[in-house]
Amino acid sequence: MVDWSKLPDMGAVALLACAFASVSRRSQMPVSGLWLTGWVMIELHFTAIMFLPLPGIWRTLAAIVGLAALTWSGILFMWASVPYRNERSSRWMLAALLFTNTLYIALITINPAATWQLALAADLFGAAPLAITLYSLRRFNQPLRWMLNGLYSALTIFLLVFQGRPGNGADLALNAVLFTVFLGCCLHFLYTYRKATTGVFITISGFFFWAAVFVIAPSLSVFLPNLHLQDEVWNLPKYVVAVGMILVLLESQIEHNKYLALHDDLTKLPNRRLFQDRLGSALGRARRTGTQTALLLIDLDRFKQVNDSLGHHVGDLLLQRVGSIFEGRMRSSDTVARTGGDEFSVILEEPTSRAEAERVAYSLIDLLDQPFELDGKTVRIGASVGIAVFPEDAPAMESLCIVADKRMYAEKRVSQESRPSQQPRPSMASSFSAVEAQPGL
Repeated sequence: MVDWSKLPDMGAVALLACAFASVSRRSQMPVSGLWLTGWVMIELHFTAIMFLPLPGIWRTLAAIVGLAALTWSGILFMWASVPYRNERSSRWMLAALLFTNTLYIALITINPAATWQLALAADLFGAAPLAITLYSLRRFNQPLRWMLNGLYSALTIFLLVFQGRPGNGADLALNAVLFTVFLGCCLHFLYTYRKATTGVFITISGFFFWAAVFVIAPSLSVFLPNLHLQDEVWNLPKYVVAVGMILVLLESQIEHNKYLALHDDLTKLPNRRLFQDRLGSALGRARRTGTQTALLLIDLDRFKQVNDSLGHHVGDLLLQRVGSIFEGRMRSSDTVARTGGDEFSVILEEPTSRAEAERVAYSLIDLLDQPFELDGKTVRIGASVGIAVFPEDAPAMESLCIVADKRMYAEKRVSQESRPSQQPRPSMASSFSAVEAQPGL
């Protein structure tokens, strides 16, 4: 007979998984797919244990699938918190943990008295992660991996001591395996997500109590055999973790939206809104300390020709390259922002002067005079720079921007007048090598 009492748990997990899927679809966190797969494994776990009352091989199969799905979910949650998942040895570690846990669960479920087979499987818990760690040690070493080795080495010792114990040895062994998996989730999450947010705190707490279930439940059955708690009590940490993960995804999305509101999506530099806020703060500090702040407005020359002749894709690559060059040239105390289509702005804070601002401007012009290799094509541009220094040129932010803007356009007019008056405009189909060969380019 099927245990239909598990249907409410299945329904609750299914609803949480649907909510999780809805949130993760909009999330910027790459781990959301792994988390969702973990919750699908939890749903499989509840589905399998519905068939535990069936006799014979069906009961054994349901037990193996249910326990394996539960451990697989924990291992996926744990692996999702590994910051070096793309490392090749990390994939080996994932495969080793999935294999050793599944093998041990299958062996102890089918034949708890298989002494030497279980001893070999228990040894693999410690030996497999250690072998992978030592093999990759020369090119990769990470403290989180050594912590994982410590966990599974301790599990090996526990299993070798207690798994053959008459009466409850198999139960102790299975609880120890599950305790290790979810304690590993707790420690990995604690190591990777160090932000003091509600979602992170709830998730870490949920994993801790999820692991504690596999210690508290068997302890109560031994020391307080007359105390009977409903299964929902032991399942509560699962739902706490689900809620915590959903909150982590929502917090990440809110943080990402705040970032997009203040940064240019293409270059990842501050946008005009954040630039104006930082300029106002910089001028306020300059007033208090009696120092100078310089504003540089930089407009790219011939950017429209790049877009017209090579397309917007190359134009976007050019803007990204310029933004990267500017950001690498500035001090950490300075600000580089993209404040228009092909316009960048730089705030130079203390210590600075007009001579320093001019030196920086000339160095940026020299950098932009160099050819760029973009998408297999050589691109040449230039730049016009307007400089305004606070408080010499203007006493307020708006007037300082106007001064810098006027000087930038004056510089651009001088640059354009210095070129030959007749320049054939390239067709949309022409290659940029033809554009590059024109006089003045």
